[in-house]
Parts: sequence; structure tokens; C-alpha cells
Amino acid sequence: MSTLLLSTSPSNYCVPSSPFSQHRITILVHYTKQHKPLRNHFIVLSFSASSSTKDVWRKTTTPPSSLKTPPYRRKQQSSYLDHSVDMDELLSSIGQTTNEHELFALMSPYKNRNLSMRFMVTLLSRESDWQRSLALLDWINEVALYTPSVFAYNVALRNVLRAKQWGLAYGLFDEMRQRGLSPDRYTYSTLITQFGKEGLFDDALSWLQKMEHDHVSGDLVLYSNLIELSRKLCDYSKAISIFSRLKSSGITPDLVAYNSMINVFGKAKLFREARLLVKEMRSVGVLPDTVSYSTLLTMYVENQKFLEALSVFSEMNEVKCPLDLTTCNIMIDVYGQLDMAKEADRLFWSMRKMGIEPNVVSYNTLLRVYGEAELFGEAIHLFRLMQRKSIEQNVVTYNTMIKIYGKTLEHEKANNLIQEMQNIGIEPNAITYSTIISIWGKVGKLDRAAILFQKLRSSGIEIDQVLYQTMIVAYERAGLVAHAKRLLHELKRPDNIPRETAITILARSGRIEEATWVFRQAFDAGELKDIAVFECMIELYSRNRKYTNLIEVFEKMKGAGYFPNSNVIALVLNAYGKLQEFEKADMVYKEMQDEGCVFSDEVHFQMLSLYGARRNYEMVETLYQKLDSNPNVNKKELHLVVAGIYEKANRVNDASRIVNRMTYRGTMRS
Repeated sequence: MSTLLLSTSPSNYCVPSSPFSQHRITILVHYTKQHKPLRNHFIVLSFSASSSTKDVWRKTTTPPSSLKTPPYRRKQQSSYLDHSVDMDELLSSIGQTTNEHELFALMSPYKNRNLSMRFMVTLLSRESDWQRSLALLDWINEVALYTPSVFAYNVALRNVLRAKQWGLAYGLFDEMRQRGLSPDRYTYSTLITQFGKEGLFDDALSWLQKMEHDHVSGDLVLYSNLIELSRKLCDYSKAISIFSRLKSSGITPDLVAYNSMINVFGKAKLFREARLLVKEMRSVGVLPDTVSYSTLLTMYVENQKFLEALSVFSEMNEVKCPLDLTTCNIMIDVYGQLDMAKEADRLFWSMRKMGIEPNVVSYNTLLRVYGEAELFGEAIHLFRLMQRKSIEQNVVTYNTMIKIYGKTLEHEKANNLIQEMQNIGIEPNAITYSTIISIWGKVGKLDRAAILFQKLRSSGIEIDQVLYQTMIVAYERAGLVAHAKRLLHELKRPDNIPRETAITILARSGRIEEATWVFRQAFDAGELKDIAVFECMIELYSRNRKYTNLIEVFEKMKGAGYFPNSNVIALVLNAYGKLQEFEKADMVYKEMQDEGCVFSDEVHFQMLSLYGARRNYEMVETLYQKLDSNPNVNKKELHLVVAGIYEKANRVNDASRIVNRMTYRGTMRS
């Protein structure tokens, strides 16, 4: 047989060599039939991961039409002899073959047997080895001359995807079409799900686009899986884009999908959109449940919007939505943050009456509330009560108590707690050590803090950004600026912490040059997997008016496949504006909207301001009219922004028109 030629470009997917692939990598080598059972021409495989069209195969001798079903395919039989073949025994024999020749020889007695396609697909589905399954598929199509089946190809696709043979998956898909088969929902669902699970999200989305182009309808499960995958990858803009596609395809999201999207909008800091989803749920007959409200509460608490959380909790009680353990724990924290220690105390002690048993998180949260309210006696009493009642205590419990002792500068008691927790098998973590270092720094025991920090570094314990920053602050408080600078300089070549952590520490400390150097090194090495690192660098450059560097990071962020959130887009648009690159700002604004990004009002208003700065009043008016018709945009702010743009340009009549329109509509009223 002829040798298969593969592209050797490092950007291409690789196909491993094996006994099956030494002669021919299963289906990838196709031979022209000249009224013979075997084929004698080959295909050159050239697959590029960066190709937008995913053109996997390029024939050198045989046109694609040769893969069409030939006229001498076996005709469908009215009866079959499936029951006469022991499938388990046949599978066992197939498993003993070591190359394609052996497998074809083993299957030769069945070439003219009346075995149904259903039997062959079942046989194919039970063969877990991807190479044997492809060889078997080739025997079915090219030797036994069955009419090609989309079910058989779907099984083969599943097997190669499980083996992470991405190039072969593209090849199989292309071959299906060359044989006149139409990929179905299962085909696309398998491709989208498997590529998505491996983080190849751009590929997964390209399959989704092909599916939509082929007018193959997706289902709720498929879209929900994509949303969940993007959420886990913290790519919230993509999740929002997919959710928009779900709804535009006519599918009504279910409770799980809505709850996932409340979480996504919250993570993307699109609070109003998350809140509006609850109203939308009611309008389509999907009643928000405890998870819906708990997710909203979590969103507000994570962003320190405690009054909004209190409002959600009130609504939850009004609609008689049952509370659960998570809700109670969140609200104990909210009450504490709002200096409502009595309400937190009351909710905690009423949990059992509602049939909810407090857990260690409940106790830890109330401990922290007591500490913040300086109810030190109550905190110590609750801490010892947990021990008397044998309620599990963990590292968070002890960290909270150590911090409480730190408030009263009782550093010896704090140190004793570290000994106590170690004696009962609870290992201190970075927060434990950073807390005690901070306490020692406050009471003037800097020598003890420095010794502990050095011991931790040499012990191999992971030094996180909190611990590092705590030591830097301790040095600076003591006036030892040189020591603080030395720690910051060491982060340029971190040997005991991940580079992503080093970048975050340097960026938050305002060390632009060092953060830039480590960022570029880490990016070139392919070590940046967290979208938050890109966001942190963009915020650093924005604060320090390094707009060219900001755009550089943004381009790298997009190139790595990350979707920016609304806040990042606002900073990028501002940077383009400062650099007088208005066309690029306009392009990014429209591109991100086309991708399905949901912008906060500030982003839209910023784009209006950029159009105004460029004196493109036609675009100001166009965008204004578009936003004015959007029910989710704050109309009062919109009118004030547009009126301000016209007033600044001395276009008094236009400014007056906008103000009059605002007054007429009553949007001036609060």
C-alpha cells in the first residue's frame, strides 16, 4: 500500500503511528476502485488548526466524487442472518488483530453474508479502539460495500473524539459529506461536546456555526452543555452569546439553563441583566426557585452589593420561596456586612426551627460577623460551643478566630491557636500564615514575621499572592522599603509560585515593568490559562495610562480565544479613544456585539462619546436611536450623555431637542 503523507507543521494536529497506521491510517487513505476490492491511490492529509475552513483532505489523484456510493453497492436484504453470528466472539477476535490486513482477513467470511447494517453499527459501537473501529468502518464501506450510514460514521466519530484524534474527526466529517451523507444532530452534538470538553472552544463554536448553516436544529441539552462549558472556562461572553443563539432558535430555556445564565451574568458583572432574567423566567412560565435566588444573592455578595442582596431576600420571602442552607449562610453574611449582627444572630438560631441544620459554614460565618461587630465574647463562646458539641471545625474556623485575636492584638493567643489546630490535625494554610504575619507586623514583631516567611518559602509551601502581599505591606509599614522592593523584584523570576500568581501580585502592586516582563514571558511559554490575568494587566495599564500596552494585552487575550467582559471592553474603547484610533474602537464595539457580548450602559455611552469626539454626529444619532429603543438601557443617563455631546460641540439645537424629548417623556424624574 502507498504511504500516507502528513503535514509536519507544529501547529497541525498529530496522528500517532501504530500497527494500523503504519500501512494506512484507517479511513484517511482512500483508494480508487477499479473493480477491485482494494484501493491503490492515496490522499495527502493537510490539516491546520488555524484554518478557518477546516479543509482536512486534499486529494492528489482521486476526485471527491469517487467516494460517492457506487452503483454496485449491495442492495438492502429483506431478511438477515444476524442471529447466527456470535457478536461477543467476533469482537474478541477483532481485538486480537494488530493491523488492517489482519482485520480485513478476519472479516472476509462475512463479506457476502446477509448481516444487517444494524448489526454492523452495533459491532462498530462495541469496538472501543479508535483505530480498529475506523478500519472496521472502512471494511463496511469499501469491502463489504454496504451503503454508507450516518449512524456508522457517528459511532466512529465518537470513538476518535474520545481518543482526542481531532484531525481524524475533521476527516471523518468531510468524508461523510463526500459520500453524500448529511450530518445529523447527534453528529454535531458529539463534535461540539467533545471539542468543548477539551477546551477547544473555538472549534466547538465553529461546529455550532456549521450546524446552524446546515439548518440542523440544536436542542436544549446541546446549548446548555455549551453554556456550562463556557461558564467553567470563565468565558462568560461566549456563554451569553450561546444563550442568545438558544433563544433565537426558538428554544425556551428551562430552569437549569436560566439558573446557569443568572450565574453567568453575575460573573460577568452584568447585574441588571441577571436580575431581569428572573422577570423573563416568570413571563415564559418558568418559576424561579431557591437556586435562582441563591445565585442572585451570591452574585451581589461577591460584588459587595449587600443592599441589593437584602432586596432579593425580601422578594424571596414575599413569593414564599423556601430557604435552604446556602441561602441562610449567605444572608448571615449579608446581615453582618450591613452591621446587622442581631438579625444575623436571629437567623442563625432560627435555622433549626425551619428544618435547616447549620453546618460548619454557618458557624464560621456567624463567628466572622461577631468578630466584625467586635462581639468578642460571643465569638469565643460560639467557638468553644462548637468544640463542646463536637461540631466539625476546619481551617476557616481557626483562621477566623486568629483574625479576631488579631483585632485585639492578642498575638500570643493567636499563636496558641495555630498550635492547637496543628495538634488536632488541621493544617494551617496561606491565609493562616498571612494573618499571623500581619498581626506580628502590627505589634512590632517584624523579626518573627520575616523568619516565618522565610521558613515558609524554604519549606515548599505554596506562597499565594495574599501571603506575599502581606509580607510586602509588613516591610513597608516598618519602613523597610528596600526589603519590600527586593520581594517585588524576586517575582520577575518566580521559582516557588506560578507565574500567573506573580503577575497578579506585581500588577496589583503597581509594578508595571516587572508585571509586563513576567506577563510576556508567561504568554510566550503558553502558561496563561486564567482570563483574570489578562483582565488584571488591562486594568493595570488603564490606571497608568499605558494605552498601547493595554491594546497589546487585549489582542493577546483575543488571540488566546478569551472573550472580554463588559468592563474590559470599556477600558479598551477608552484606550483606542486616547490613541485617536476611533475606527478600531468602532470595529471592536461592533465585533463584540456581533459575537453576542452583552454590554453595560457605560460601554454604549463611551462609544457615543467616541463618536462625538470624532465629530461623527451621524453615528451619534444612529446609536442614540438604537439605544433609545432598547428597554434595558437607562433612558435618563442616555439622554444626558447625548445632550452633553451636542452641548460640548456647540450644537445647541440638537442638545435642546434631546433635553426636550427627555422632559416630555418624564425621564427627568427619578
